[in-house]
Amino acid sequence: MRADDAVIVINAGSSSIKFSLYAGAELALRAKGKIENLYAGQTRFVAQDAAGSESASHAWPGAPLAHDEAMHYLVQYAQGHLDGLNVVAIGHRIVHGGTEFSGPVKLDADVVARLERLSPLAPLHQPHNLAPVRSIFALAPQVLQVGCFDTAFHTAQPPLAQAFALPPEITEQGVRRYGFHGLSYEYIASVLPELDGRLAGKRVVAAHLGNGASMCAMRGGRSVASTMGFTAIDGLPMGTRCGSVDPGVVLYLMDELKMAPGDIQRLLYQQSGLLGVSGISSDMRTLERSSDPRAKLAIDLMVYRIGRELGSLTAALGGLDGIVFSGGIGENSASLRSAVGRDAAWLGVQLDAAANAAGPAAAASAVGGAFRISAAGSAVPVWVVPANEELMIARHAQSLLEA
Repeated sequence: MRADDAVIVINAGSSSIKFSLYAGAELALRAKGKIENLYAGQTRFVAQDAAGSESASHAWPGAPLAHDEAMHYLVQYAQGHLDGLNVVAIGHRIVHGGTEFSGPVKLDADVVARLERLSPLAPLHQPHNLAPVRSIFALAPQVLQVGCFDTAFHTAQPPLAQAFALPPEITEQGVRRYGFHGLSYEYIASVLPELDGRLAGKRVVAAHLGNGASMCAMRGGRSVASTMGFTAIDGLPMGTRCGSVDPGVVLYLMDELKMAPGDIQRLLYQQSGLLGVSGISSDMRTLERSSDPRAKLAIDLMVYRIGRELGSLTAALGGLDGIVFSGGIGENSASLRSAVGRDAAWLGVQLDAAANAAGPAAAASAVGGAFRISAAGSAVPVWVVPANEELMIARHAQSLLEA
């Protein structure tokens, strides 16, 4: 890539589209922003420069905006604010790559059609991930589009870690454990040896904790096991998703409570997790400020499940050499990190309370936004690494472009 070449990264969700603009061979961040509240009215666009200062904003107070209209606006915005940069590639976060896509791929009509067939495995994500791709086909067909998959990092897991105890004719239909948040874990694996050389090639459990939450066991920077499985509702309790639940519960909801499949899907994906348990909010910040005992229960349940999964993933690794927190909750909730560290004392984890509370601003070991929160005598180093899936996508787009 030349100095005036740029890569745009698109991360489209069900109600928002986030974008980042990277320039030159070093992929320097030049701008980022988002359009939020799609389909709900009061849609708003905001952009920031590389320093985080707001550089542009726009609101649509009238009729709700759809994905294609939002992408049309973003393309027009980009064309008017490139400052001499030439967009050579657009990278997309796509949640599910199935068994077919184990790495970044050039997106064309055929690939998109194959990815659409995976929508039942990620119904709240996949259709929205693909909507901007189609929009750019129409608006800028000459630009290379690259798909990067949240499942790809986990495709190298041992077969036993991917298997359900089901008959082979079911497994052969693609019913297996996939794992998600792979782009976040791939980024962590890429920077961790620079942060702490002792962890290069070692056994690390990373926790991506946000509205979606999961944990991943990594050995030598490669995925060994994950808490998420066939879909993105498995494993930990999340903002609105239930996490692991006995399959018999679903049968009970169908047979005894006479719930329709659509109602069960809404319950498991949108009405459970922190929101469902607390009855207050899916936002950890709101729950931490609340004095309602239901808020405390929701937080305690999440902490408990993280501890359970940490033990399970440590067993899959045969030991533990490091822990990493990431994601919105993992990066910002010092109280949750403290509770998880307290429960992990049996593994030799000992947190530095001052470093944990201070965050990156006051941490002596802060490197590129990452900071260490374990005490000097802790048998297991503990780090906080801000998620940067967008940079990982930009790197993949750059590699595919140069290849």
